[in-house]
Amino acid sequence: MVRTASRRDAEPVKSGDERRRPMEPGGILWDDAGLVTFPLTTGSAFLLQVMHPSIGAVVGERSVFRTDAVGRAARSVASVMTWIYGGEEALAEGDRLRAMHAPLKSVDEHGVTHHALASGPWAWVMLTAPYSFLIAGEYFARRSPTGAECEALYGELVQVMRNLHVPEKEIPATYEEYRVTFDEIIDQVLVAHRTAWEYLRTVRHVPPPPGMPGLLRPLWRVLMDLPGRLQYFVTIGTLPGKAREKLGIAWTAADERRLRRFGRAIAYLLPLLPERLRYLPIAYEARRAERARRRLHAVLARRPR
Repeated sequence: MVRTASRRDAEPVKSGDERRRPMEPGGILWDDAGLVTFPLTTGSAFLLQVMHPSIGAVVGERSVFRTDAVGRAARSVASVMTWIYGGEEALAEGDRLRAMHAPLKSVDEHGVTHHALASGPWAWVMLTAPYSFLIAGEYFARRSPTGAECEALYGELVQVMRNLHVPEKEIPATYEEYRVTFDEIIDQVLVAHRTAWEYLRTVRHVPPPPGMPGLLRPLWRVLMDLPGRLQYFVTIGTLPGKAREKLGIAWTAADERRLRRFGRAIAYLLPLLPERLRYLPIAYEARRAERARRRLHAVLARRPR
């Protein structure tokens, strides 16, 4: 169970921590994390995060998601892509995020102080990742992941958690233990936090970027209406049922059928795209660079001696 945020829970960053190492090419994350469908399920992951009382309190006070939703989303996606495809830069990104969040705290309406780096809430941010990746496979891939694939993916994400300084005590040892922990947190810790509702409003009605001229704002609202409707629908649809119940949001059988049909269309069309369009920019460039590295090694192996 995640505890209320407390600075005593925060673990110091260990220099030269042997648990941390860059993600290597060839894993499940290398093939799947960078797909352009990735942002579809980041909404439900972020919603789960801000339903945690500590995260909801800090994000509600400190985040710019209400005023710069597009910019914040772009920065978050780029950060996650760096975790997977950034090599040594992934470890530097983990250090940067840790340092950035270190001073962040908030006092809620009950007078409870919440710290961004308390071990439970910090871990919960990453504990939403396995669910997010696997639910993407459930809805937006041609087949659902097998049990062995779920376990393998979870193992890779454990390494990502370590790279982001998640305390070892907060990381379930196996995928099955993770599922139990994930369900317990939803049941016992998450609440219908006001920040969750504010986030849902920004998903449905995406605010214009800061600095956009006033004359263009009506056009922005028109252009973003359909993407906002779609992202809101997918965010709610890919949320765990118990979390939807806590928020009091209805989800009908007809809604589920519509989401499944949309997911099947994406699953069919995505593999038909060229790699440059199938992957987000950081992922595409990392994959291209890895192929170039392998070609160089192959040429070197065949060189005259």
